[in-house]
Amino acid sequence: MMPGILRRWGAALARRFFTKLPEVEIRSLLVQAAKDRSESLTPKEGLKFLLELDASLYPLEGWLAVAYGRGTHTKHRHTRYHDFFVNRIGKGERVLDVGCGIGALAFDVAEKAGAEVVGVDLSSDNIRTAVQKYSHPAVSYLVGDVLQIPLKGKFDAVILSNVVEHLEARAKFLRGAIREIRPERVLLRVPVFERDWRVPLKQELGIDWRLDSTHCTEYTLESFAAEMEEADLKVTHQEVRWGEIWAEAVPI
Repeated sequence: MMPGILRRWGAALARRFFTKLPEVEIRSLLVQAAKDRSESLTPKEGLKFLLELDASLYPLEGWLAVAYGRGTHTKHRHTRYHDFFVNRIGKGERVLDVGCGIGALAFDVAEKAGAEVVGVDLSSDNIRTAVQKYSHPAVSYLVGDVLQIPLKGKFDAVILSNVVEHLEARAKFLRGAIREIRPERVLLRVPVFERDWRVPLKQELGIDWRLDSTHCTEYTLESFAAEMEEADLKVTHQEVRWGEIWAEAVPI
């Protein structure tokens, strides 16, 4: 019992000590500690240690990017991925944004493309934020599963921005969505497996290589093409930016 208590006390004291140091000294100590630890291990175990440490920092960076962006992740303005969708939507078109999150993209599509947008998300918290932060006369938000909630009228396009990689039966979902919604085209944004040499290295070392622990897959160009074919979709435009595939496809 005592060793556990002493470790917790020691950790608390260390945190208090670190917070009082200048940032440059904190960085130097952390880097030196990581270097010393990794050099005490085999190359394989040292790499695992450093790569897992790097992965643990990524969600902290994302959280602070949202705070710095006053509630909206700064990747929206840095990558400008909204433009890909906005530029492929015509004025007056009706658009379904599946997995719309907090509504930032739905708002831009309505505001900049002049479209009517229905945003759907499984998270009631996301929809609550969307209504508060990204309300627009041409946007309506719904909570629920897009294949189970009633949707009225015709949709010209369906947006799936960082959605399908979270699903197990992706081709089945896409075929079902096309059958139920009957869009003229589908606009997708998905993460690329081949974004960095460390991704296959992590996989080889047996540690989590995904950008998000809820991702069921991250794509190679070949696996994306195969999945679109399985989903009965023909890709009419595709580009790779920021470690992602941005694509437009039409039902076959």
